[in-house]
Amino acid sequence: MEFGMFHEFQALPGETAQQSFANSLAQVDAAEEWGLDAMWLAELHFAPERSVLSSPMIIASTIAQRTERMKIGTAVQVLPLCHPLRLAEEAATVDQLSHGRLIFGVGRSGFAHTYKTYGVDYGESRERFAETLHILKRAFTEERFSHQGKYFAYENVRLAPKSLQQPWPEIRVAAASPDTYVEVAELGHPIFVAARTGNLSELAPLVKTYREAWKKAGHPGEGEVFLRVPVYVADSEEKAREEPRESIMHLLRYIGDRLAASAGASGARAIENRAERGAKMQSIDYEEVLHERMIVGTPARVIDRLEEVREVIGLNGILAELNPGSLIPHERVLEALRLLCQEVMPRFK
Repeated sequence: MEFGMFHEFQALPGETAQQSFANSLAQVDAAEEWGLDAMWLAELHFAPERSVLSSPMIIASTIAQRTERMKIGTAVQVLPLCHPLRLAEEAATVDQLSHGRLIFGVGRSGFAHTYKTYGVDYGESRERFAETLHILKRAFTEERFSHQGKYFAYENVRLAPKSLQQPWPEIRVAAASPDTYVEVAELGHPIFVAARTGNLSELAPLVKTYREAWKKAGHPGEGEVFLRVPVYVADSEEKAREEPRESIMHLLRYIGDRLAASAGASGARAIENRAERGAKMQSIDYEEVLHERMIVGTPARVIDRLEEVREVIGLNGILAELNPGSLIPHERVLEALRLLCQEVMPRFK
């Protein structure tokens, strides 16, 4: 089972941007030292109260130079906001500099306000995502190619450098709405699923549809599934429950507000249930959060809970959010990371 840390390069209250970068990179260094499999980078824009991670490929390149073993993933690069050729160049460069350690996680993002700020119509996001991903694959694999699409047109393109991994850095795709699970399965890519905006118990039937579609499409194996989930490990049950309480509840309210506000945005679909999910996040009780949207406890308890979730959902790995909400102090995040790496992870290897 693959163990990764989902990192937003959090901006803690009162910190300068320089301090936020320094603390986050210290956590990256510790993860490398303690044997974590992968470091996953979010992409967050125009939220200085929350994060300094607006440029994941630049941060990925920095991590590539600080580490030798750990994989570096994007979770996720928001494709509809990107220029496809520039992104292909940057991803290939990071893959070369990291000696083939990039995992290229991509998605569409549910934050309509980011699209508005960038001047991109959120209603175009699904089409832009599909066209951008198509261009990226061609750029990685073809010596020369031309493209005529709805949003982009190129002639006689030659990508330099090519990625070290062939045919491309491993592509994983975020799945949120039910139809996305089927679409990603048909493309033959592993998926990310998340517990932040929905309950863990709701994921099993969706994963089942993904694996059924994977098999129907004729792909080998069953399709890999990776869960992004808030995780907190401490040396007592009380600490594990109470230390992340304020931070995770702050995050759920924050995202719930954004999700509900985006329900009427161009491109928001009824199938996504944005208003309903946003309202749920704004009113959810902490006990339900602990049971349905987090994995918390002593190392022994976290091991038991991960085994339960892995059996029910069929997980290949996790992206552990160790500071969901950006309010947990650096030293506590480091301790949770140490316990995850040294006490929990070995039981799954």
